[in-house]
Amino acid sequence: MAIEVKLPNLGEGVESGDIVDILVSEGDTIAKDQAIIDIETGKATMQVPSDFAGKVVKVHIKKGQTVKNGAVLLTLEGAAAGASAAPAKPAPAAEAPKAAPAPAKPAPQPAAPAPQPAAAKPAPVAPAPVKAVPAPQPVAQAPVATIAPAEEAAEYGDVAAGPAVRRFAREVGVDLSRVTGSGPGGRISREDVLAVVRAQSQGVGVNSSKTDAGSSARDNYGPIHVEKMTKIRKVIAAQMHKSWTTCPRVTNFDDADVTELEKIRVSSKDDYARKGIKLTSLPFVVKAVAMALKSHPTINASIDEDGEHIIFKDYVNVGIAVDTDRGLMVPSLRHPDTMSIPDVARALGTISENVRDGKITAADMQGSTFTISNLGAIGGTYSTPIINVPEVAILLVGRARKMPVVVNDEIVIRLMMPLSISYDHRLVDGGAAARFLNDVIDYLKSPSRLLLAP
Repeated sequence: MAIEVKLPNLGEGVESGDIVDILVSEGDTIAKDQAIIDIETGKATMQVPSDFAGKVVKVHIKKGQTVKNGAVLLTLEGAAAGASAAPAKPAPAAEAPKAAPAPAKPAPQPAAPAPQPAAAKPAPVAPAPVKAVPAPQPVAQAPVATIAPAEEAAEYGDVAAGPAVRRFAREVGVDLSRVTGSGPGGRISREDVLAVVRAQSQGVGVNSSKTDAGSSARDNYGPIHVEKMTKIRKVIAAQMHKSWTTCPRVTNFDDADVTELEKIRVSSKDDYARKGIKLTSLPFVVKAVAMALKSHPTINASIDEDGEHIIFKDYVNVGIAVDTDRGLMVPSLRHPDTMSIPDVARALGTISENVRDGKITAADMQGSTFTISNLGAIGGTYSTPIINVPEVAILLVGRARKMPVVVNDEIVIRLMMPLSISYDHRLVDGGAAARFLNDVIDYLKSPSRLLLAP
């Protein structure tokens, strides 16, 4: 009996995604919960597992294809699915009576037929990908079902590289099969891919058909290369355009005296490090914002799409803008107002690790009520951040620097942190934004209030 593996719901407000990688081929025997594809939505790249175990008899999708929730991804062979599922009991209830009478006999049989499709397919298929890869329009190729497994075998069969490295290589147009890994056992690292990119930019060599095509193109002034915009970048562009055209934005600039905060951070960072926590100034900023939002409900609200109602959020979730190779991502930190500074620092570390390893899901990117963008981690002071609609405000944090400040009629050197808050002037007035920012500054100036907060 054939079993269809379908694309599950990708998250609230996400109706479709682009297939980035197909992790299985026709003829493969897969287990329940085994990852079968990498898919990119407008909010994250994630792996989709199979709901069933069995032998893959048909792959219905191809790389680069946009698929909707509920679309059929694979067809599994029913008999193989029942045999494979028997040890783990994940097979559908309807097939249980069939699998129970003869669990021992089907078990050795899948191993015997499995090599036959694998041996039969590569023979006729092997020449096809060699010609199809450099073709100008591979997406238009008709024999998708035969080309895709061959491509996957080449990409995943012989290359030693983690998912994050593979994803990065695709984004910069590097063919991993032509990269020599410097890690243990020839494993390819991100630095190995970057080395190839640098070599390409200097004209040393080319490692992918994508770059080959681009390197031969020219405009009126010199060589160019063209790349397809990723789904995430398209969503970022659409979101920024929506914010710019629908949200009348005003930005206030100010500075917070973080001299005392820095003393506490420096004196405590070693203790935190022994617990596996990296203590930066960002956890203090997040906690200060979260506490201030509780006293300023207008800043923690949104306007409905019809512009008729104000939606006040009785919870606080802070979006943390993270700069990645794939674009700006804003995972949501849930309820930081109820967390201690160590808990916030630990949660931020987990978010950074998940973003770096490509483990952020669509659900992780939703639900924020206010966003913080930490420009100081890169450098810079003030900016005019664009609001992450439907939120009504965003705070940009610059790099703290020592400045002469007048205190009690004397000029002293203080460590000042630049802050820029943009707000939706439809809902937030200048006075409301200034009062909110003053509360944030007061918390940062007296960090003991944050340390004593729950």
